[in-house]
Amino acid sequence: MANLGFFLSSLLVLAALHGTHAVEYVVTNRAETTPGGVRFNNELGVDYTRETMLTATNFIWNLFQQSNDADKKSVERVSLFVDDMEGIAYTSNNEIHFGANYIGNITADIKWDFNGVLYHEMTHIWQWSGPTGVVEGIADFVRLKADYAPSHWVQPGGGDRWDEGYSVTARFLDYCNGLRDGFVAELNKKMRDSYSDNYFVELLGKTVDQLWSDYKAQYGN
Repeated sequence: MANLGFFLSSLLVLAALHGTHAVEYVVTNRAETTPGGVRFNNELGVDYTRETMLTATNFIWNLFQQSNDADKKSVERVSLFVDDMEGIAYTSNNEIHFGANYIGNITADIKWDFNGVLYHEMTHIWQWSGPTGVVEGIADFVRLKADYAPSHWVQPGGGDRWDEGYSVTARFLDYCNGLRDGFVAELNKKMRDSYSDNYFVELLGKTVDQLWSDYKAQYGN
């Protein structure tokens, strides 16, 4: 009974009201006996995490220019689990799984580092589907615009292919967004039904390969 009570106390729900779109945020620490799980409870906690999930959601909806419920993915609940697992984090079926080992080994500001990863994973909850490199690049673009880009990221102009994903694609998308404010939001909207490289032509007037060449040239690469 004590264990059940402890479990229930660690499972908290936050309803985020944004217009008529209500989302529940559920946070559960399933690695409480590990060093990372203990650190999560002591330095982050359930309340802080669910509040950050809410803040990230509102930031993403704003960045994606999704002011109406019809523009957003229909998600009623987002669950985050701190798990005893290797790796940093992954998202599947509206669930975010965060590695307790990673949390335990964060050497930078723990909230800043944690928030950066969380904003990336929350983007996966709300963005539309597409090629892996594009999807991961958009998620890191959101992290970049939220000022959570870590120092180890590739610098602007870096990378071998525009669709390498993560920070390489995020930097390139940021360049494209500079050419047309709101480009990433419009790209994400187009991805609701399908994905095509031709979206770059439709939105920016050049092929993605031409844009990549221009981008590389701008930074002397």
